Amino acid sequence: MEKTLEYYASLPYRIVFYPSPEGGYTVEIPDLPGCVSQGETLEEAKEMIEDAKRCWIADALEHGEPVPEPSEEEYSGRILLRTPKSLHRILVEKAKTEGVSLNQYINYQLAKSVGKA
Repeated sequence: MEKTLEYYASLPYRIVFYPSPEGGYTVEIPDLPGCVSQGETLEEAKEMIEDAKRCWIADALEHGEPVPEPSEEEYSGRILLRTPKSLHRILVEKAKTEGVSLNQYINYQLAKSVGKA
């Protein structure tokens, strides 16, 4: 079965947004080399990269070039992180104040910083 534009366009490609210093966002799909766009807002950047994705895939199919499927990176959930002793002490003290383990406290703070808490 030949894979179509619609097949590839429906796949969950990872999208990465980069704030631009002059405002707006640059956005890319790392699995599709060179598939990059821009937008003034996150919503506009998302719309623009979806259009760029369709054009990238259509062009590759038209020229008989391979279209990579989304990479499936696996993560263990384990991070080895070295910090200054002073930061380590502060984190331990904050965790004790909150009544949670250091691991729970750091997980919460990381999740909060990326908007997942």
